[in-house]
Amino acid sequence: MKPGGTALKTRLAVNIEAAAGLIARTQKDNGEIPWFIGDKTDPWDHVESAMGLSIGGYLTEASRAYAWMRRRQLPDGSWYAAYRDGCPEDRTRDTNMSAYIAVGAFHYYLITGDKGFLRQMWETVEAAIDFAVDMQAPGGEIHWAKSPEGRIDPMGLLTGSCSIFMSLKCALAVAAVLGQQRPDWQEAMAALGNAICHKPQHFNQTKARFSMDWFYPILCGAIGGEDAQRRIDAQWRKFVVPGHGVRCVSDQPWITMAETSELCLALSAMGNTQLSRTVFNWIVDKAFDDGSYWCGHTFPDMTVWPEDKITWTNAVVIMAADALYHLTPACGIFSHRCWQAPQQGRAIFSDIKTAPEHAKG
Repeated sequence: MKPGGTALKTRLAVNIEAAAGLIARTQKDNGEIPWFIGDKTDPWDHVESAMGLSIGGYLTEASRAYAWMRRRQLPDGSWYAAYRDGCPEDRTRDTNMSAYIAVGAFHYYLITGDKGFLRQMWETVEAAIDFAVDMQAPGGEIHWAKSPEGRIDPMGLLTGSCSIFMSLKCALAVAAVLGQQRPDWQEAMAALGNAICHKPQHFNQTKARFSMDWFYPILCGAIGGEDAQRRIDAQWRKFVVPGHGVRCVSDQPWITMAETSELCLALSAMGNTQLSRTVFNWIVDKAFDDGSYWCGHTFPDMTVWPEDKITWTNAVVIMAADALYHLTPACGIFSHRCWQAPQQGRAIFSDIKTAPEHAKG
């Protein structure tokens, strides 16, 4: 069974099968999902690609991707920042990249309803989240990485910390499903949310030119309501090119499908579905002949760059389509209304709708 059904998918402007199929064709036999054929693999984008596979109905392939993560996890709960052909290429251990496994595991559960999968993933998720939480600074932000020599880089990255906030939400939701108690994670999430909302000076301000620093605090649910709308309004013209999409960085004429799709996810999460659909419609035709999506293009000349068919770009386009058109039971994973008081350290997902039994991969 492929979530969402054939009839609905054929009515969408985005070709879900083409995008998910590109990811499946790029995946290696051992479950690893590189950026594109012959390129590197990093743990965050690997998990993002697995989420795209799940939405597209490739549940067996997604399960293999998570099994690859379990096998590759390091003793401290982390993963290396990059692999190539199965060998570590960058031995930096990134907190954000490591923690994201919790989002993928919960996402797979929402689609399949498979508690056995969660039980199988629990030790992996627990160790990964502990690795990130152990590197939390007194101000609440998360130090971004350990060097190959084991030295902690004290820099705080806003986008990365927001992603960890989302990972903590999902990890606590997984814990709740399995009857596990992790009050230390609740405390860590509350402190992290407070830093994201009220302590911008704790994060590397040179990254503010990247659009992700603009909308990730909303995407992860740390900022919501009227504050979210004010944040969107304040920098809309800085990053959004009407009719095209979202700049990756404010000072470059480069629109990316990933950042545009993630903005759509953030807008949808805060409840602005109409605007999200408008922005999404700007990119649905930015695809190769096989239906898979460009990474990005320059403007106004519309030069496709780079020309590689990138797995995680296609995954996030699929995820935006799911959020907007409710293709699977995981469509609300970023929706603010589905989470109870995450800023206070609570992370109860209140809209769990699992797929039928026969949908389990």
